[in-house]
Order: sequence, then C-alpha cells, then structure tokens
Amino acid sequence: MVEIKGLNKFYGKFIALNNLDLHIDKGELFGFVGPNGAGKTTTMKILSGLLKASGGEVYVAGIDAIRQSTELKAMIGYMPDFFGVYDNLKAIEYMEFYASIYGMYGKQATSYCMELMDLVHLSDKANFYVDSLSRGMKQRLCLARSLVHNPQLLILDEPASGLDPRARFEMKGILKNLHEIDKTIIISSHILSELAEMCTTIGIIDHGQMMVKGTVDEIMTRLNTSNPLQIRIVEGMDQAVKILKENPTVVNLSVDANMLLVGFKGNEEEEAALLASLIQNDVRVSSFVRDTGNLEEVFMRVTGNKEVLSA
Repeated sequence: MVEIKGLNKFYGKFIALNNLDLHIDKGELFGFVGPNGAGKTTTMKILSGLLKASGGEVYVAGIDAIRQSTELKAMIGYMPDFFGVYDNLKAIEYMEFYASIYGMYGKQATSYCMELMDLVHLSDKANFYVDSLSRGMKQRLCLARSLVHNPQLLILDEPASGLDPRARFEMKGILKNLHEIDKTIIISSHILSELAEMCTTIGIIDHGQMMVKGTVDEIMTRLNTSNPLQIRIVEGMDQAVKILKENPTVVNLSVDANMLLVGFKGNEEEEAALLASLIQNDVRVSSFVRDTGNLEEVFMRVTGNKEVLSA
C-alpha cells in the first residue's frame, strides 16, 4: 500500500528526513512513533501530497506521491495535528460542506454524512454548533470529515493529542472499527504505549530515520536481548553459579537469595542450551525468563541509543 525509499527532506542545513525507508501493507493499522521533531509530521505531509520532498521515492497503491499529487489526494484522508473548524456551522452543516466539495448534495449528502457521524459516535450531536462541542468531539468530527470521500488510506497526525482519558478511549475504539472495515491507517504519536494495544505494526522514528519496525512483540523480542535473564533456583545454587561463570555468553552475574540475575549476550537457541545445561547438571530450576522491560523503556532505548539496534 505504502512504499517509501530513501526519502529526504531538508530545510536549509537542517535534515528533517534522512534516507527514510518504510513499507506498509494494505489493511495495516500502522503506529508511527517518535519524539517531537523526529520527522513524523514531515513524513505524513509528504505522503499526503502537502509537502514536497527533497529526494527519494514515495508510492501509495502504485501512485507516485511526489509527481501525481492530484490522483493521490483522492485516495487519502488526512487529519492534521492542528485543524480548523467552522464554529458558526452545525456539525451536520460542517460535514455537508465538505461533502459538497466532492460533488455530493441534498438528501444523499445528508444521509451519508449522518452515517459517518454515527461511525464516530456523533450522530446525536448533528444539530449542535461546532463551537459547543468538546475538544474530543471536534477531533472525531475532523476524523469523520477525512472520511467523506471514502479514502483507501487514512493519515492521522496525533489524533488523540490533548484528549482526556475517556476521549482517548473513544478515539481508540473508533480507529479499531475503521481498521476492521479494511481501511489502511497510519497514526502518529510520541507515546509508544498509546499505540501498542491497537496497532498491527509499529515504527519508531528518530532524527529522520526509521530506527525499528515490527509488531510490538517483535520489537520487544529484538531489543530485550540486552535485558538480563532471571533464573530462580530451587536446589543446586553453587553448581548453577559455576556453570554460568564458565559460559562465554554470560557477561555478568548476581545472586539474590534463590534468584540469579544474569547478563546474557546469547540468542534464543543459546538461552535454551543454557537452561538444558543447568538441568542436565542436576540444578533444579523453577523459573527461567528474560526480563521483558516495558514499552517506554524500549522507546527510550531506541531513541536514545542507536547502537542498540545494530547489536
């Protein structure tokens, strides 16, 4: 669905995007995560045909996003992080105005706009003035507006920004529903945990480069190889310590009562071999796990230490 190769964007000497590569399949709900200023919005604007790239290739469903911006805009629904609304219009009038831009008028337009407002849980606010709506409702109205032309790809730049917990929960549910009706969605945030539960794939960007991409489980597995092993010993602690000290993949070791905390640089196969060695030498092990850490630790590690990804 989306193919980005070697994408660059320069503002004078400032490098906003640095040879960015990204592939997103049709039907994905892709979470685009990174610190403020990492390049998320720049990438989204180029994808939407709103900003010219300095170099590279961008394709959406086979359309050249850099050279065929007119065709591109018919396929994309874009929701910016900051958006304007017409406060002197009722919500349904606001929607009908955008429907008219795409050639829809009268009862057909009203009926269609009501369907979209129902999709974002705003049908009961159709005759309320936009000015009277809460921030969360305005966000959902803007999302409905971006769906008026039935786009294949939705690009949403921090749609939950500034929302209270309830409004965030509602927005999350709506996005899951849109994904279930086969929309491809790109959604950005600077908070990894905010996207982890709903996105099929996550990409972490920093300084204009894609640092890591995959499912949450894949990213956690890949990066947590530097986390220690936690081994709980029932019997045979001295033998366990001896075996671990002789293992070349063990870099450090600490003992706390019946728990061993083991710095380990091996892969999954070497982990399995280490456990087998302990058991074969009559060490009774009740648990053997890798410390998983948490999503925010992963985010900080990726955006603060590029060497982690090449390890």
